Amino acid sequence: MTAKSHVLPDLLAPDLKLVFIGTAASAASAKAGAYYAHPGNLFWPTLYKAGMTPRLFFSTEFAQLLDLGIGLTDIAKTATGSDAEIPDDAWDAAAVLEKITRYRPRYVGFTSKTAAASTLGLKKVDYGLLSQLALPEISRQGLGDTRLFVLPSPSGRARGYWDESLWLVLAQLVAKIND
Repeated sequence: MTAKSHVLPDLLAPDLKLVFIGTAASAASAKAGAYYAHPGNLFWPTLYKAGMTPRLFFSTEFAQLLDLGIGLTDIAKTATGSDAEIPDDAWDAAAVLEKITRYRPRYVGFTSKTAAASTLGLKKVDYGLLSQLALPEISRQGLGDTRLFVLPSPSGRARGYWDESLWLVLAQLVAKIND
């Protein structure tokens, strides 16, 4: 059996300040070969506005985030589309937890409640910083000092839930990390 290839490559390295975890690449991102590439997605403008990037990045420049201590990955690496379009067998929470364990970022920013809940095995999550004590044992294993933060989705499809202030709070927390 041949392993399915990833739609977008992981952008991960040891000891990053922050790793953003999304659900899956959109059709626009898959076509562009870049994370958060749809013109209606607020990811890149919000990173800049929050001070996480020194300028507004184009989605095709995503690899430059590593220089800023920021990584990117998705839960469904082999499928594209909205959450409802992703086949059940494409969701791989175990792989995401393994990546967090291996790379040990200081923070993880889940870019939606769906991303957080499906990764951590929770039925419901709230926005903001999560208490690891509230996580199932399987999710706590290996997370170490990594802090988990749930953000509103920057996708245009989720605009009704958008709250930029939570992105600003995460940026402030990450800014406090000593280099």
